[in-house]
Amino acid sequence: MSKLFNSYDLAGLPLANRVVMAPMTRTRTPENIPSDLTALYYAQRASAGLIITEGLPVSDEGRGYLYTPGLYTDEQVEGWRKVTDAVHAKGGKIFAQLWHVGRLSHVSLQPGSGAPVSSGEVPATKTMVYAWVEPGKEGPVLPSKPRALTTAEVQRVTQDFVSSALRAIDAGFDGVEVMAANAFLFDQFLSSKLNTRTDQYGGSIANRQRFLLETIDALADAIGGEKVGVRVSPFGRIYDMDAFEGEAEAWESMAVALNERTLSFVHLNYQTTISAAGTPTGFGAAFRKAYKGTLIGAGGFTQDLAEAELAKGELDLIAFGTAFISNPDLVERMQNGWPLAEPDRSTFYGVVGAKGYTDYPVYEAKSEDLVSAN
Repeated sequence: MSKLFNSYDLAGLPLANRVVMAPMTRTRTPENIPSDLTALYYAQRASAGLIITEGLPVSDEGRGYLYTPGLYTDEQVEGWRKVTDAVHAKGGKIFAQLWHVGRLSHVSLQPGSGAPVSSGEVPATKTMVYAWVEPGKEGPVLPSKPRALTTAEVQRVTQDFVSSALRAIDAGFDGVEVMAANAFLFDQFLSSKLNTRTDQYGGSIANRQRFLLETIDALADAIGGEKVGVRVSPFGRIYDMDAFEGEAEAWESMAVALNERTLSFVHLNYQTTISAAGTPTGFGAAFRKAYKGTLIGAGGFTQDLAEAELAKGELDLIAFGTAFISNPDLVERMQNGWPLAEPDRSTFYGVVGAKGYTDYPVYEAKSEDLVSAN
């Protein structure tokens, strides 16, 4: 029996179904402020049980890509309020993903053209960011060599997240998700290969986890733990992330530490599928055993795979990414067995206007479709 379309209680927030729209960077806001088009884009997809926005930098320092809307100015709050109002008007629920890219940035994006910040000074050399190649010319560039945050700066970044979360609530979001996955700042602190610190935020597994856990606790104090989720990518290998010593032990202890906190959810991004290469056999079951709260799974899910995982009981909600780009009515299409539209990948990022963003139509059901669905 299908569970994907059943309602769900997310820490007191009622969701219409168990389908989550995954966070997806679209680089569509030249002024880094959400527009009316942004509001339309999210409202079109409001039939998802929960929407998690694209990553929203919590500061200029946290930005690694051009044209990504942030959440640290009054103007951005006003822009996001239009988005949340539009989603709520359609009956949807929406969380803001709070983001700091760490070393995955370029001096052309940083305040005062300074070096990006990280847990240490190890540069990313096998990935690209989207920044200024030269004045007036944008494009992919190698990230600049980072500098290590001072101890006081680490604690200041935590406060940047708190300030952004308070703005999110003011803007009408139902909660926030901490982006601690996919090789960005918190992930850099968790890695013993990238984290070369000698203060309380480096060295042991507990020390490397301290920054993330302190930030989660500060957010819970500020807005309530039931409004705070966190996204992690165990054994992730994208954006120049490599295996590190003690990796399995680190993720096992992270599950335990998260379970000690009252959270809205933990969002596991497997990056390809739940059986992603590099993810140890049985990891999902072990994480589920250690963490008793709501678990969202993301990473290449089809409807059939989503149903199978929900039936196993290791995940509670399933996030879909690319399929939502070209299928604003993804929930209805899956529920009725209607075909999915293929996305135009050339319009995923950086295109000005509606093309590939808000111009994908909903499915027009034919009479035979309605008969087969009944």
